[in-house]
Amino acid sequence: MITLRPAQDRGQAHFDWLDSQHSFSFGSYYDPQHQGFATLRVINEDKIQPAQGFGTHGHRDMEIITYVLEGALEHKDSLGNGSIIRPGDVQRMSAGTGIFHSEFNASRSESVHLLQIWILPNQTGLPPSYEQTLFSPTSKQNQLRLIGTPDGREGSVTIGQAVDLYATILDAEQSVSHALGDRHRAWIQVARGSVTLGEGILLSAGDGAALTQESSLTLTGVADQSEVLVFDFGH
Repeated sequence: MITLRPAQDRGQAHFDWLDSQHSFSFGSYYDPQHQGFATLRVINEDKIQPAQGFGTHGHRDMEIITYVLEGALEHKDSLGNGSIIRPGDVQRMSAGTGIFHSEFNASRSESVHLLQIWILPNQTGLPPSYEQTLFSPTSKQNQLRLIGTPDGREGSVTIGQAVDLYATILDAEQSVSHALGDRHRAWIQVARGSVTLGEGILLSAGDGAALTQESSLTLTGVADQSEVLVFDFGH
């Protein structure tokens, strides 16, 4: 079964410095029909104005993944990490027993466009930790690149939950297929461009889709350089 989550139906938050779209309930946006999927709790698509951002704030017991599409995001945290996250980078922050961090647009002239993803951990109360890895566009071009796993295999960031996270950048008419894990459930999030799922379900930027009781999936590019994330919760 495939359940669509159209981009235009997402929750929204608009401020003078931030435009945020929420695939699931978040902050002041509450929708009892969209509280998450499997252990996935947040997919926020954020556009942050130059030299603006989120001041220091705290998290506990959450796996937080940041995926930058355009621009540069400056990160600082209470573990002493300081970094700039750019397109191709995947940042994983395990909040564990508690972590404080800030996120600001590193540019004074250009906006930053990103996806922030929260996943419930399989264990609570662990020490907080941080990881950041660059995945080149070539490694994702017309193929599924593993970017997050529970065991860090194939150079992916390590997520404290039973989920395999893939990224792909598809050209028009190029396809990728994936056999889902034993639980046959996955979430697809289109970051930009447009693709078809399976036998012609059109998904465009911001659209999501929940797959349950499906043994596999196929994505085909409609527009060149269509970027998609695939979460396999089948393990």
